[in-house]
Amino acid sequence: MNIAIIGAGFTGLSAAYQLTKKGHTVTVFEKDPQPGGLAIGYQEKEWDWPLEKHYHHWFTNDTFILNLAKEIGQEVLIKTPKTSIYLDDKMYQLDSPSALLQFPKLTFFEKIQMGLSLALLRYNPFWKPLEKIRATAVLPKAIGKRAWKMIWEPQLVNKMGKYADIISLVFFWTRVSKRTASLAYPAGGFLGFAQKLCDAIIKRGGVIHFTTEILSITEDQSGNVSIKTKNENTLFDKVIVTTPSFLFLKIAPQLPENYKNKLGKLQGLGATDLVLRLNEQFLTDNTYWLSICEKDSPVLVIVEHTNLMDKKHYNNEHVVYLGNYPATTDKKFLMNKEELLTLYDPLLKRINPNYKKTLIAYELFKAPFAQPIIPTNYSKMIPPMTTPLSNVFLANIEQVYPWDRGTNYAVELGEKVAELID
Repeated sequence: MNIAIIGAGFTGLSAAYQLTKKGHTVTVFEKDPQPGGLAIGYQEKEWDWPLEKHYHHWFTNDTFILNLAKEIGQEVLIKTPKTSIYLDDKMYQLDSPSALLQFPKLTFFEKIQMGLSLALLRYNPFWKPLEKIRATAVLPKAIGKRAWKMIWEPQLVNKMGKYADIISLVFFWTRVSKRTASLAYPAGGFLGFAQKLCDAIIKRGGVIHFTTEILSITEDQSGNVSIKTKNENTLFDKVIVTTPSFLFLKIAPQLPENYKNKLGKLQGLGATDLVLRLNEQFLTDNTYWLSICEKDSPVLVIVEHTNLMDKKHYNNEHVVYLGNYPATTDKKFLMNKEELLTLYDPLLKRINPNYKKTLIAYELFKAPFAQPIIPTNYSKMIPPMTTPLSNVFLANIEQVYPWDRGTNYAVELGEKVAELID
């Protein structure tokens, strides 16, 4: 079959790789100049490795993407970094049972209650009953009111904003059950991995068009699907769309109204990452991941990438992400990099008063859709991979469930849709 795939993120590339292995003719269309989707990379001229525009890593149980990396010969590095929280102007390591027992802000009983509750969630294999429950309805009682108010509620509210109270307990469960102490990262960065995957696709006869935006998808009465770009219309037997649903709705005018209404109800948040390049370490205790546990914090999370990967790959610079998940209408999403740094500056100075003296440069990256909103009973809202257009299939971030979105499950989704249409 002659198959088109829209999007060269890891769902699209995974599907293309599997379909070319089976002998199909595959053409991938990508509007960006490089592959990777939300894991797309960029590179400063002084660096040996590119860096993701939005922070990424794998857990050591991310079997789908780790198996794919092994299959195409991608080297993977395993590290065990430090994870901490920022609370009352101090950083506290909180990434293990022993770290929890040493946490001074809770009583011994409160630590035991929180630890047992997290353990019950982590080792509970049955997620389906949890999706009927709002996280905010049960977690304060389960974890303990003080622990909830102090540690967990600020993070949920700062990430989900007005949606915090409708989020399903499954959303919380995935973050507890999936975490591993060690993390994995592709040597050379995600961009190098995505490019290696592109090479494997091209080697098997696939074609990838970068900087190519799809204007429309239409299907004729015979089931042939026409893809229109700026330069041409091309017919395909089948088409896989991997963009977020709102973009699919824009390019597929033949979709019926009831289907459009269903997809239109799916909600999501964007992402902003302000990336700082510093001459000196920002999180001087070697913390990789710092969650900010303050209500109305201007920053959700601080990720010092070079506390995970060796700074030698980045010209010995220290690279720090300042991450948020605002809606595209939020003022944080609309600000430029200078405005955001001004907004973040008071918090950053509290953590590291001298950081500006070591600042080399900084860049801002935005994505309009990076985090689906997961309300109760989300499984009933997920669109199927089949669509009302008989030979057009949808495989995107909003169908990754119950697990958290990420490149591992993007690969799994690509494999599923490839198997479906083969």
